[in-house]
Amino acid sequence: MIHDPHADKTDDADRTDTADTSTLRHRRIRSFVTRAGRVSPGQQRAIDTLGPRFVVPYAKEAADWDAIFGQQAPRVLEIGFGMGTTTAEIAAARPSDDFIGVEVHEPGVGALLKLIGEQELSNIRILQHDAVEVLEHMIAPASLDGVHIYFPDPWHKARHHKRRLIQPKFVAQLVAHIKPGGYLHLATDWQNYAEQMLEVLNAEPALENTADGYAPRPDFRPVTKFEKRGLRLGHGVWDLIFHRK
Repeated sequence: MIHDPHADKTDDADRTDTADTSTLRHRRIRSFVTRAGRVSPGQQRAIDTLGPRFVVPYAKEAADWDAIFGQQAPRVLEIGFGMGTTTAEIAAARPSDDFIGVEVHEPGVGALLKLIGEQELSNIRILQHDAVEVLEHMIAPASLDGVHIYFPDPWHKARHHKRRLIQPKFVAQLVAHIKPGGYLHLATDWQNYAEQMLEVLNAEPALENTADGYAPRPDFRPVTKFEKRGLRLGHGVWDLIFHRK
């Protein structure tokens, strides 16, 4: 979706929030910034009724994802799914793949659970926790077939660029959890951030670009309503798809 500085980000269906990498404890990267959001009655019902089945509690140990999903299947991690619209659409279109969605904001968790119920999706599980810690403790090395990070917070002011999620240290951590031949797919609507993403990914020796620079939007990533609005206004959107060597 296209960044709108006047938009309420709690209503932005797909924008993800990332965290300050400089002021956190032990100077760690985190994958989010805390923000307030109102949980609607429908979202709360979904949390109450579907949460016990589809929300996986965070634990400091590797999860048995085959047991959690009840099958062996290709597995994709999505960091910061916002309100879950894109996640649900991709999961519906790829029923043979499993999707682990990480999002800290409760309205987004409730919204995706509501979509899971409405569309009878069985191939999504949700973790309401910091993605960095999820990677460290719950995802085995070289176990993911793909990672999606769509429209992370651009931190558009130059003095805030250090807060962006896509930094060399975090990309190296992602790569360590992707299988050889697996993929990392990023998308942004900020050209400056796209340029940084491309620079960081090109510098990671374990990754190989699937395109000459930016990639065409793959068919499986739907165009959001915000993206459509931005494209009509002449704004750009940049996809990056890299394979793990």
